[in-house]
Amino acid sequence: MSVGNTVYVRVNGPLIIKGDVVVQDVDGTVLLEENEAYLCRCGLSNNKPFCDGEHKRCAFTDPAMFKDEKGETLVIDESQKLVISVRPHAMLIVKGPMTIQNEDASSITTRNKAALCCCGLSKNKPFCDVSHKAN
Repeated sequence: MSVGNTVYVRVNGPLIIKGDVVVQDVDGTVLLEENEAYLCRCGLSNNKPFCDGEHKRCAFTDPAMFKDEKGETLVIDESQKLVISVRPHAMLIVKGPMTIQNEDASSITTRNKAALCCCGLSKNKPFCDVSHKAN
């Protein structure tokens, strides 16, 4: 089942989130509330959590192909918001019904909650494997 909230994993680029999107810091302060957000995956943006194009300058590479062992049936309620919590020096915590896919939908899954990599180091991109703790 697909919903209006989609996390697009772009080849060698950012996460593009479309839907009813709220980006907030760990204290709950809203950083962005829009229908679209571009979030850094390389870990080098000067405007984190948002993408500033640094992935092009640092030659970030990721084929955006993934398998999801934790895919789940979506829980749909009145609020279809996708709330993205930004944690300093950690992953992005995304809560709400979502489809996660690469641009051509050859890799696709559905989740109600996900921890997404924003440091560029995970071996399981787009998902966080806590590689950020090694630095």
